[in-house]
Amino acid sequence: MVSAPRQIAARLLWAADAPGDFLENRLEHDPGFGSLHPDDRRLAQELVFGVTRWRAALDWLVARKTNGRSQEASVQTLLRLGLYQLFWLDRIPEFAAVNETVQLARDAGMVSQSGFINAVLRGCLREGEALAKALDDLRTTDPATGWSHPAWLVERWKAVLDADELRQLLAWDNTPPRTFARANTLCMSAAQLRERWRVEEVGHDLRAYDWTGPDLVFPLRAHPPLAELPSFRQGGFYIQDPSTLLAVHELGPLPGETILDFCAAPGGKTTFIAQLMGNQGRIVAHDLSAGRLALVRENCARLCVSCVEPVADADAALPPGRTYDRILVDAPCSNTGVLRRRVELRWRLSPQEITRLAAEQASILRQVAPALKPGGTLVYSTCSLESEENHDVVARFVEEAPAFELVREMQLHPVTAEVDGAYVAVLRRK
Repeated sequence: MVSAPRQIAARLLWAADAPGDFLENRLEHDPGFGSLHPDDRRLAQELVFGVTRWRAALDWLVARKTNGRSQEASVQTLLRLGLYQLFWLDRIPEFAAVNETVQLARDAGMVSQSGFINAVLRGCLREGEALAKALDDLRTTDPATGWSHPAWLVERWKAVLDADELRQLLAWDNTPPRTFARANTLCMSAAQLRERWRVEEVGHDLRAYDWTGPDLVFPLRAHPPLAELPSFRQGGFYIQDPSTLLAVHELGPLPGETILDFCAAPGGKTTFIAQLMGNQGRIVAHDLSAGRLALVRENCARLCVSCVEPVADADAALPPGRTYDRILVDAPCSNTGVLRRRVELRWRLSPQEITRLAAEQASILRQVAPALKPGGTLVYSTCSLESEENHDVVARFVEEAPAFELVREMQLHPVTAEVDGAYVAVLRRK
């Protein structure tokens, strides 16, 4: 009998290329995932995310053992699943990795292919040491395949990173991310939150960054399901990587001001702006999608935020006649700075998408800029590492809009900052 984590993993991986939400959301909403024991949930997540991250290297293994013959998509997925357990998960017994993968094929009606899957996996087992060495060598000779990234993206990064920086970035993208909690002082103090966590058995550390200060960011260790904790339901914290706080820090919101948060959903930056303002003032949270804006409302309600006015407009039009002391544009981007979190995104991206996004980002800046008061601050941010979406967009905007000047720009790079990638530019209207 196949274990539930492997059944769930196979089901999600078979559907991974279908249009829809990100794998993380699909996993969380899978009917069987939530009922698993915590250890089984971790295994199911590891299998889904790991196979997706390492897809190119896994396909290289399959091709090596099948003389490059192409396989049906369902067969290829099961081969990836079995090989990932054999070569990346030391804690999985070899017999379980092989036998349960073969049984998954039989249970799915792939009886005729199950013998082939068994032969490939056992063949790789026999050559395990040599194949492991070949995989390790591949990370130097062919980093795109060895580190499982699109070749076009690796070539792009080669142009701006030296060999060691490139290796570190590719390795970072394949490392499961840590979970960070941002203390929400609108509902309880950091000291109260830590006392709640002591009772709730939430293991945590304390980490301060130049842009966060003390008692704000907590890397979490072992913990129960976070959404079930009273401290979560009562608004004590928000799950948020420290890199996302830099844009709000640079925005510098003050109590009593009127702020526009453009592209606000799901509301992590919006609610942090409200926290820094002490709920005093007005924040217009704008997003194109009414569905996504519902997440802003939910997060504001949970996090004791009362100064936010959600505005949804499919045409991206701003409310007429309003001007703002400060504007945050957290622009839609390629997300190349957060590929370790969006595990399947590397396989969805294309060079053309970066070009399209850069044009959209420039259009958004031109649209919102007139709503900024003279002397006001506009912060443009992305979670991209690509200059076309960052410096180039801002440089063109300043050239086209002489009423604005670039005050400073910052790029958080995973290799040096040890947080998700983020770009922030601070602009001032003269």
